[in-house]
Amino acid sequence: MSITIKEIKESLECCFDEQVSATVRWHETEPTQPGDPADDGLENLPSLALKEHFYNFSLWHVEDDARRRDVDDSMIADCKRRIDRLNQQRNDCIEVIDRCLCAALEPLLPVDAAQRQNTETAGMALDRLSILALKIYHMQEQTGRVDVDAQHLRNCSEKLSILRHQREGLAQALLELISDYAAGGKVPVLYSQFKMYNDPTLNPKLYGKRTG
Repeated sequence: MSITIKEIKESLECCFDEQVSATVRWHETEPTQPGDPADDGLENLPSLALKEHFYNFSLWHVEDDARRRDVDDSMIADCKRRIDRLNQQRNDCIEVIDRCLCAALEPLLPVDAAQRQNTETAGMALDRLSILALKIYHMQEQTGRVDVDAQHLRNCSEKLSILRHQREGLAQALLELISDYAAGGKVPVLYSQFKMYNDPTLNPKLYGKRTG
């Protein structure tokens, strides 16, 4: 049985919900890294999105540690290396998500679809939704603090409202992008980022290239 546009949207909506629920769950209990799905089929899209969200969740908290002033430089260096590794894993996962969605969408595209592309892929949009879920959680934490003044609470409440509105709008925009694909107004693409700084064959500081 072929996949439908409705099923693709429902799978994405499941990803949206899982990002929010996992954020709460992982702050209440020590998170464990999600395993790799069996394949890149649409039925595994929520699992792929959860794995990508885990990398963002981990990055968020390592980034916090990297800005501490009460630790020695060795810990900051360790944070930097962890950030590089997590960021690479996150970007690799975004590309897998895009392959999954492109494979699901390809049979549904009109043969005369316009060769117009979006400024970001669906996987990139899911990544932004993941980060917004984390921002919303942590901004909401700020609105419950008892060690700050009323102005801080008002500022954070206003920011929380804006973040929620932005996430709702981005989620709707992603679903509308799927509709654009189905209607032939745009075509999905795979966007390869080719991160160079982590590759010992491409980063001159790692392969020992000397200049000057």
